[in-house]
Amino acid sequence: MASLRPRRLSFERRIFLLAAGAGLPALACALILLWFGEFSNSTRWTLAIVLIGLWCGFAVAVRERFAYAMRTLANLLGALREGDFSFRLRMDDGGSLGEVYAQINEMAETLHEQRLGAMEATALLQKVISEIDVAIFAFDAMGLLRLINKSGEALVRLDAAQAIGESASRLGLAPYLEGPTATVTRATIAGVTGQWSVRRGDFRESGQPHQLLVLTDITRPLREEELHAWQRLVRVLGHEINNSLTPVRSLSSSLLTLVERDPLPEDWQEDVRSGLNVIANRCEALNRFTGAYARLARLPAPKMQPVGVRDWILRVVRLEQRLAVTVSEGPEITIQADPDQLEQMLINLLRNAVDASLERQRGVHLAWHLAQSGLEILIEDQGHGISNPENLFVPFFTTKPGGSGIGLFLSRQIAEAHGGTISLRNNPAQPGCVASIILPT
Repeated sequence: MASLRPRRLSFERRIFLLAAGAGLPALACALILLWFGEFSNSTRWTLAIVLIGLWCGFAVAVRERFAYAMRTLANLLGALREGDFSFRLRMDDGGSLGEVYAQINEMAETLHEQRLGAMEATALLQKVISEIDVAIFAFDAMGLLRLINKSGEALVRLDAAQAIGESASRLGLAPYLEGPTATVTRATIAGVTGQWSVRRGDFRESGQPHQLLVLTDITRPLREEELHAWQRLVRVLGHEINNSLTPVRSLSSSLLTLVERDPLPEDWQEDVRSGLNVIANRCEALNRFTGAYARLARLPAPKMQPVGVRDWILRVVRLEQRLAVTVSEGPEITIQADPDQLEQMLINLLRNAVDASLERQRGVHLAWHLAQSGLEILIEDQGHGISNPENLFVPFFTTKPGGSGIGLFLSRQIAEAHGGTISLRNNPAQPGCVASIILPT
């Protein structure tokens, strides 16, 4: 049989009993003096009733005063819980109750300012989300749409009132809630075909998981960038072709004028031969230039296979006979790569290092080691260093007489195709340049 717990007295009753107990000794003393004093019975009973009434009245007043303060605090805390921060308490009471009222007023003011800041930030965020030229969707754990902006409405061709609550599959967006969190794909989304940047992330609202889907149509920016690339290509080709055709046109006109003379000069054959040689040289230079552009366009995807790093590097070093190349051997490891492309890349970089060192008749040093980012190969020359590092990897930019300006560009393409990088910097320890190749292991 369960034991019965005695009911606890309410807070108001405990306050009443405490107040009554505080006045009870004084009341008892007054009644004893009254009862044993020289008073008539009527006086005794009248004064006794008055004292008992005052005793009970003061105890009830104390209880009500405490109960009123507690009810006021309860109502204020309830208002705070409901988000009403407009009230302010009067500071009539001093002491500890006044301090409580002051703290509540300060808390209400702080919460009011924070709420205004949150509302303004939320309004700004909603405005940005609404006006941004990117389709934004938020789906709950059931795959139902919970948020959409104007670009999203235009994409799915539904306004927010119609789209909210629809499933991702019905909106045609279900495939993009799975797979990679960031990708670029060509697809037809809600009837719009193009190149899309798809990004997805997770967040929680009211403790429930949601998915944020961001779709960006990058077809137009890609077309604009493609147009700019073609414009740059045409400018470079036009500049180089004009540089070759201008002397050819001038020489052709001079030779035509020469052969039309009557009589012909005695040395006309030598002049014609010299002019034709110049025309042939310019045509050959133009042919090399256009061939270089064709090589840039034909770089194939790497054919991955195991490549021994030590054999690959030493094989390329042995090809360079103009200058001694010292090698500090690193670990013997094997990487997955295209051996032909790696050889071409290392040949270009090593040739540049030797060309730079030949000016001062100094050597070239090569080393490799394992770094945190992968296999790192360092090629140090002892030339004059880099004077214009910004244009090093710009196609057809060269500082060497007779250089094509595509070696570094092709080398960087090869490294990036293998998931690596190439960088060049001046050597802080001595004159010269350091080329760094990083490849994944």
